[in-house]
Amino acid sequence: MSRMPIVVILGRPNVGKSTLVNRIVRRRAAVTNPEPGVTRDRRQFDAEWAGTHFHVVDTGGWEARPSEQLTSDIREQAEVAVSGADLVIFVADATTQVTDDDVGIARILQRSTVPYLLVANKVDSPALESDLTHLWGLGLGSPIPVSALAGRNTGDFLDQLVAALPQDLDGEGDPDTIASLAIVGRPNVGKSTMLNRLAGTKRVLVSEIPGTTRDPINLVVKIDGEHFEVIDTAGIKRRTKIKEDVDYYSVLRAHDVIRNSDVVLFMIDGQRGVTHQEQRLAEEIANAGAGLILILNKWDELTEEERLETEDSVADRLAFVDWAPILRMSALTGARTHRLPKYIRMVLEHRRRRIPAAEVNRLVRSLQEAHPPPTRRGRRPKILYAVQAETEPPTFVLFVRGGELGTDYIRFIENRIRERHDFTGTPIRIRTRNRH
Repeated sequence: MSRMPIVVILGRPNVGKSTLVNRIVRRRAAVTNPEPGVTRDRRQFDAEWAGTHFHVVDTGGWEARPSEQLTSDIREQAEVAVSGADLVIFVADATTQVTDDDVGIARILQRSTVPYLLVANKVDSPALESDLTHLWGLGLGSPIPVSALAGRNTGDFLDQLVAALPQDLDGEGDPDTIASLAIVGRPNVGKSTMLNRLAGTKRVLVSEIPGTTRDPINLVVKIDGEHFEVIDTAGIKRRTKIKEDVDYYSVLRAHDVIRNSDVVLFMIDGQRGVTHQEQRLAEEIANAGAGLILILNKWDELTEEERLETEDSVADRLAFVDWAPILRMSALTGARTHRLPKYIRMVLEHRRRRIPAAEVNRLVRSLQEAHPPPTRRGRRPKILYAVQAETEPPTFVLFVRGGELGTDYIRFIENRIRERHDFTGTPIRIRTRNRH
């Protein structure tokens, strides 16, 4: 099976890498901000130009002399990205002099066997095109002048990019045909550690600093012999805690991931239990129709008393998603993580389950005979017919005459359906249609 080529965008901090990525994919996919270091992990997007499809990987800014551990990790991530690239786009700032960081990146590319293109960004006028002699000194050939922000010369650049891509690459797994797993939770509950555990390598940054992950990080990983697209999201903060635009957009993208995922791995810090914020987040996941697995992380660090307190908080605040399985584990040590593939397959199977119409009708008819719907405004509604209309999530439609069914009665029907058929891990939607 052939795969799409991987194009890695590389450069020092704040040269416009994420802006160029957004220009390539033709949407605001990567978070951009004047503050250096907004992008910290590798993040992959799908792109197309002139009928050629490829992946674009945005990386954190590369620095030759990291001043802190987090910066050092960003540099390591960028270097690893180069080793897995089919083409590297080295982005330099045309308006500033060459720095030691630029030279360091150039030497890495010269030592590697990966093909590359040198892009001179922030060339906003023709006059600047003749003032790129300082970039020739990098020894990487002719710089391609563009303005990622204004879109200037980006069409010509993309033509050269496509021409430099290798053809007929071997691959394993198409993200369009595999299930997507979103790792969701509050900041610093272990989401990135979980992704690295599933990937079997240090794929994303892990730091005790809350908010290290700002963009959703997605990659295809092989879990117990099966490929999944796994997405690590930014920690979802309360609105009152969001003080920067970059945090606002990070949280916004995390909510988008929830709406578009097959299964959500909802990570909860076992040391802190379930908060009101996580209660609202679980409600959002259920309303989005995604499958749900509750993960109580850092379980091996808890005393017996702390475990009981955490389980009480789950029973109290997440009772409305009592259909979600609970996995007690440690992403850091790997304790009990081997159980996760079984849970994922179970939830996916239940999301795709379809009950024959005749069986649904028999069940609903027997429920209605034993427990008729309560009267509303002097009229008793009657369910004429029931059918499962959709899967992922399972959706049932009740055709009703004589008024509206109350939410309590709809919940009663849902509970009885769950008792008869195993829908562990997936929400059920029940809709009504009036028949006159």
